[in-house]
Amino acid sequence: MRIGIIGAGAIGCLTAAYLKLKGKNVVVAGHGSSVSAIKKNGLCISGVRGDFRVELDVYEKLPYSPDLVILTTKTQDLQYAISDNINYIRGSLVLTVQNGVQADQIAAGCLSKENVFSSVVMFGSTYLGEARLVHNFEGPWVLGYSFEEKVPEELSRITEILSGSFPVVVSESIKGMKLLKIFANANNCLPAILGKSMQEVFSDPEISCISVAIWKEGLEVIAKSGLKLVSLPGFPLEKITGLASLPVPQASAILSQTMKNLSSEPLYGSILQSIMRGRKSEIDYINGEFLRIAEKNGVDAPLNRILVGLVHQVEDTKRFFSKEELMGKVGGCGEIK
Repeated sequence: MRIGIIGAGAIGCLTAAYLKLKGKNVVVAGHGSSVSAIKKNGLCISGVRGDFRVELDVYEKLPYSPDLVILTTKTQDLQYAISDNINYIRGSLVLTVQNGVQADQIAAGCLSKENVFSSVVMFGSTYLGEARLVHNFEGPWVLGYSFEEKVPEELSRITEILSGSFPVVVSESIKGMKLLKIFANANNCLPAILGKSMQEVFSDPEISCISVAIWKEGLEVIAKSGLKLVSLPGFPLEKITGLASLPVPQASAILSQTMKNLSSEPLYGSILQSIMRGRKSEIDYINGEFLRIAEKNGVDAPLNRILVGLVHQVEDTKRFFSKEELMGKVGGCGEIK
């Protein structure tokens, strides 16, 4: 099978490299300095599977029609990425990997929904620039189909392709899992606002309290919407609900310890990585999703609204906030302390 990956960021390049190492026929479509650097130097990977270099076939656009297309751009870039390669991917199986819950509908708006499959990536990677990235931690790749409960047979072909390089799980509840993954990503806004690694940010118990409050507010929004959250492999729903039920200082201490130990290498999160590369982040599809759900159901999400606004300020001004500035902005929102 010929595989095309659209998006030359952390997840796209890591996926392409591991598939290539297993002998798969894979090409990457991307833009800018990433493509030039990989063409010139190959891709250098370090992290949990060791240090090595992989030669990748990288182009500005797909050079042919792949059997499988994996869309690894951020959600805000997805429609453009599909349109840019539309003539080559109309008949391909397509797999989305974006955070949030909007990607499948965006892809189906451009392509046949029968060919659009959904996924949740539970491994982590950081793009360092100049064709270098870190594979921070392992985790499964959860696959599913968003448009009906029955999983189409074609998903077995995608599972077979990926399973040699990643642990793969197939789920009939992918929509609920993608919704829960928003909670896993929602605290990425804090490193983006402060301009620090996740380990630095969550070493501070006061900042960790904000993260607990994000989850509490998110759970209230979901409960009032009637939507269903479904546990992810390694990230059970009870982890969120259990911590949210504890006193904030106790929950903060537990969360802080967990986040500090996610990776031995600095971990920045997807939102800050985009900002560091001079690009708009996916904040509107993560914390912003809480705002959309809240507005649709006539409820409020003041903490997440403030945090989304602060991330946009960082994007626009290129200036990070101090801890004191952050605490001053969110201090009046519910159970921060």
